[in-house]
Amino acid sequence: MRTYLIVDDNRDFAENLAEILRDGGDDAAVAESGREAVALAGQRRFDAVLTDMRMPLMGGAEVVHEIRRIDPGAPAMVITAHVGDDALEAARREGLLAVLPKPVDVPRVLALLARARRDGLVAVVEDDQRLSDNLCEALRSRGFAAVTAVSVLETERLGPVQPFCALVDLRLPGGPDGEAMRRLARKYPGLPMIVVTGYAQERPPEPSEAVFTKPFDTGALLATIERLHAARAGAGG
Repeated sequence: MRTYLIVDDNRDFAENLAEILRDGGDDAAVAESGREAVALAGQRRFDAVLTDMRMPLMGGAEVVHEIRRIDPGAPAMVITAHVGDDALEAARREGLLAVLPKPVDVPRVLALLARARRDGLVAVVEDDQRLSDNLCEALRSRGFAAVTAVSVLETERLGPVQPFCALVDLRLPGGPDGEAMRRLARKYPGLPMIVVTGYAQERPPEPSEAVFTKPFDTGALLATIERLHAARAGAGG
């Protein structure tokens, strides 16, 4: 049985979703405010958190941030009616499994919650936006969340997150080849890294779990990520 935290000041919506989850054999706790959600996260561990973005006193981005301070491995999703909201960018920097528009597609929410993986955050460092988006969607389909960077400088500015592995292009704007990998190694000592590159002759400047030359087999890449996640879980996370 999995356990979820639903955070929304619309109590009726939160309770209805919680009831659907319970009917499916899982458990769900409901919080009407950010403070209540953070207090609950301090009392028990949740398999995933779903929060509204706009709530009084503490919005969704802050809710995710505060819960991650208590439980860094908690996967999180936000729902919002304001996809252009500035606060949404702050939430994305926390590494979200998904950003879901209102009205909520309940079957999609249920599917995402069921797949969500604890300690499943991947750093995707790639300047090809289409490839980055495709990788993030492929990761999401397996229950992994992603935080992204498109340059060496953005790699340095990754938020206060704890990825369990990184996908890194060796050639990025803002520095010499491999510089993003070097900075990740300094920022997250011991972080397993998978190289994706369009230049087969390049050598990674840091230890890597695997090297995939573009175009690569996404299934094989995901299998490598699955292996790393399983190894982390087997080691106790």
